[in-house]
Parts: sequence; C-alpha cells; structure tokens
Amino acid sequence: MGGINPYIRQTEVARPMRRYRITFLPINVAVEVDPERIPYSAEGLPGSILEIALAHGVELDHACGGVCACSTCHCLVREGSRSLPEPSDAELDQLDNAPGVGPQSRLACQSVPDGTCDLVVEVPEWNRNLIQEGKREEARGKREEAGGR
Repeated sequence: MGGINPYIRQTEVARPMRRYRITFLPINVAVEVDPERIPYSAEGLPGSILEIALAHGVELDHACGGVCACSTCHCLVREGSRSLPEPSDAELDQLDNAPGVGPQSRLACQSVPDGTCDLVVEVPEWNRNLIQEGKREEARGKREEAGGR
C-alpha cells in the first residue's frame, strides 16, 4: 500500500527536477536527494521526507506505514518549507493529534519536496526511536551506503 491511503483524496505533487539536500536534525545528517532514484521504497508518498529519511538510514516512526492515517511521523520543517505543497485536509486532520504542533509541523509521509531548495528537517525528541529499538548501527550503515554522513 505504501504511501497511498485509499480512503482519502490524494493531492498532486510536483516531482523534483534537480538534486537537493535534506539535513536531518538533531543528528545533523545531510543527504543528497537524486530525483532519478525516487521512489526509494514503499513508505510514504514517493519522494516524501519519510521515504527519503528511511532510505538514508534516518529512522522516523510511522505507525501507519506512511499512509496519512496517524501522526507518528510528525516532523518540523525548519528551512525549505516553500518547496513543499500545502498540507492536505487529511494531513491537517492527523496533525491535530500530534504533540508539539506548530507552524513548521508536517507529516513526513505526506511532505514531498519539489527540489527548488534544500531543507532542514527536525525530528522531534519524542519521535526518535532509534536507540530504544537498537537500530543505531544499522542506520549508520545505511547512511554510509547512501553516501550520507
């Protein structure tokens, strides 16, 4: 099913035409996104922040599998939000259930950058599940394979 919820109306998103960079905070991991490699997986919309993060070893909780049916992939887009489409009504409805929502809040599974600028995305502390699941080394290996720091 990856990224598509059959019960909500999907919005059209612009695919990136050039490479761009996403820096994930607070781990300060920067990844180069190559539009020709999208989609990376079946988690979240193709080219979404969630899909890019997971493909580069940056763990983000996503209890629903990235289909906009929960708020566990809530992230804060600190820079570059102009490259994202406006949130859909379904995304806004799910964000109503997320802790710590603010003007920079987005669901990583629904946020697809168009590549017009680089982004800085913060994974809130309550959404960092890396250590408790013992995936730190696995994630580091994925980042190294993908060419990230």
